[in-house]
Amino acid sequence: MHSTGGLVKLRTLCDSRITSQQCATATRLFIREKHDSHLGNAANRHVEGPDHVPQVPTSAKSSILGNMKRGRGGRSSFSGIVATVFGASQRALVAPVLINALGKIGSQIIVAHRCDPYDVKDFKLMGDLGQILFHQVDLRDEAAIRKSMKYSNVVINLIGRDYETKNFSFEQVHVEGARRLARIARETGVGTFIHLSALNAAEKPKRCILPGGSKFLASKWRGENAVREEFPDAIIMRPADIFGPEDRFFNYYARPWRKNATYMPLWKSGEQTIKQPVYVGDVCEGIVKSISDKDAPGRTYDLVGPRRYYLSDLVDWMHLVMRRNPEFWGYIRGPLDPITAFKIFCSTFFAYNTPRMTMERTEREYVTDVRTPGNLDLEDLGLTSLKNLEDYAPWHLKPYRAFNYYTEELGEFPDPGFPYSMPGDKKSAFDDDYLPALPKDWLPRIIY
Repeated sequence: MHSTGGLVKLRTLCDSRITSQQCATATRLFIREKHDSHLGNAANRHVEGPDHVPQVPTSAKSSILGNMKRGRGGRSSFSGIVATVFGASQRALVAPVLINALGKIGSQIIVAHRCDPYDVKDFKLMGDLGQILFHQVDLRDEAAIRKSMKYSNVVINLIGRDYETKNFSFEQVHVEGARRLARIARETGVGTFIHLSALNAAEKPKRCILPGGSKFLASKWRGENAVREEFPDAIIMRPADIFGPEDRFFNYYARPWRKNATYMPLWKSGEQTIKQPVYVGDVCEGIVKSISDKDAPGRTYDLVGPRRYYLSDLVDWMHLVMRRNPEFWGYIRGPLDPITAFKIFCSTFFAYNTPRMTMERTEREYVTDVRTPGNLDLEDLGLTSLKNLEDYAPWHLKPYRAFNYYTEELGEFPDPGFPYSMPGDKKSAFDDDYLPALPKDWLPRIIY
């Protein structure tokens, strides 16, 4: 009926003296009505019942965005993932890389942030037009949290704190906040909940300096249990020290305030601490892959890098990359000294905004990275070629190089080289009796 009327109107208009614009409009009207007459979807036409009463149209497709995948992949497609990411800010390390990874596959992302909106505006460029949305929340505001994940099928909790403040303690952030997000996600009907914890989290962390060990790691362990209670199928990620742009690993050891002039203080000279840092891109890729992994719900993953290093060797090599070796700069590594202890005390109790060296950070710095038996890793998520720390360190440490603006001749400064597996004996890389045994392309010992 509608199609016949459109055809008559089209013929009438085309037989009379009309403009080309009017004719084009009539043609589109006819094509649309012709298409509706052959469409079997009840949502696009009226259906009369037995008593000639129009029935309410019904949609043939679900209104849930997650069931409406479109495209071949990429930012201009829609992957079916509608993710709410908590803990995003301009100063964060994981959130920008993760949002970019999600936007790259065509996901819609709700950035739940507590900071100023101008601090997260750059995230808009990480997805297609309209796919990156923003919602300001507070970790104690359940109504705002519920609204931010109302239409999501994935919720990712990246909220964490390196030090306690007058507004938030470790217990409030890592335990109560994580429990609240997991509970609301379950009540809202979210299908996947991913919680970012920390490697070495334990009920009673191993003590290095502080009595009782790290409160940060203990609160992270309680937060994992709280998430499991509220959302049993939650995916828990436990990353080691993460390195990447603007990280708190390379930058922590490279900044001048971490040293006393040319002296680098480490607990027991770094000789009893083993680290296994992981690249931020690998962490985020593992999180994205876990969303579609059918075996991931309810599992815990230890996210570690491909190699293990003694902290002493790693810090020594970083100073070689920065051209701050003993010959050029007078670099010396040794145990913690009273000056460093005084700096840690002042930073902990007087630098309330952004303390650089706290007692808690110092305690956690010297905990050896140990994987939990039974936990999976990045290889179980399909990541077989993890990034090596040596490939990224020169770029990240370049701003801290000595003679940074000096145009050197080719080969004027020694090349730190490439990864080299050292023997198992434990000696400093700068010991005089050990230097002749080292190759020219020396790198820190790797403990496989």
